[in-house]
Amino acid sequence: MSKQISILGIGWLGLPLAKALIAQSHKVKGSTTRKEKLNSLENENIQGFQITLTEQGPNGDIVSFLEGSKILIINIPPGLRRNPEVIFVAKIRYLIPYIEKSDVQNVLFISSTSVFADAEGFPLISEKTAPNAISNAGKQLIEVEHILQNTTTFKTTILRFAGLFGTDRHPAHMLSRRSNIKNPKAPVNLIHLEDCIRIIKKIIKTKSWSETFNASYPDHPEKAAYYSTVCEQMGLPKPDYDFGTQSKGKIINAHKINKKLNYRFKMDLNFS
Repeated sequence: MSKQISILGIGWLGLPLAKALIAQSHKVKGSTTRKEKLNSLENENIQGFQITLTEQGPNGDIVSFLEGSKILIINIPPGLRRNPEVIFVAKIRYLIPYIEKSDVQNVLFISSTSVFADAEGFPLISEKTAPNAISNAGKQLIEVEHILQNTTTFKTTILRFAGLFGTDRHPAHMLSRRSNIKNPKAPVNLIHLEDCIRIIKKIIKTKSWSETFNASYPDHPEKAAYYSTVCEQMGLPKPDYDFGTQSKGKIINAHKINKKLNYRFKMDLNFS
């Protein structure tokens, strides 16, 4: 059955997700912070809205953006790398009253496995593991998860993605040529864009609301060996690692996605 879905944040993940949902006959509204993107969204049959979340409340026609949609996908990163002073929690707090007054019944919040801290011994992380991030971004994501899931007006599912990669984006590009990279023996936790989209579609299809899912490919090779191989395959200079310091990391267990959604990963960790 086709639905109208609002995607807050049409970017690297949001745009191909919107196209995939439209291909399934869903109607999609999408938000962007850039006015010049609106025409390109309309060309993709996405009803575009210029919306920016701020610490004083959302700017833009948020009411029309949410109107008629039963599902809202929040796909907005905290943005703390560019501006460490941003209070992401405040942006979401100001958004919630608009959701409560809208037609939205279910929210899918795209979070991150960065809500879990790295540790020596590489602990196995499941949905039963209590988030324990020490970074500002991770702590704010944890608080936002709690705020959304404790709001009773709508049901919220939390989807925590590991590191994202695709044909046009891979962490190897950022690591190439770098030196003294920490945690060379840490397990790799990654997920391909196509699997991200397929998992989101599965959540919508199975109506898996009020849930929490960790999403990472089930193989976890050693960081140094993996990225050295990928850089070689890409024709990029290999990174240099700091093997003199104890590595910290974690292993993200995605068994709940396999069991609850009956989902099997389509892509592997090949750089393409």
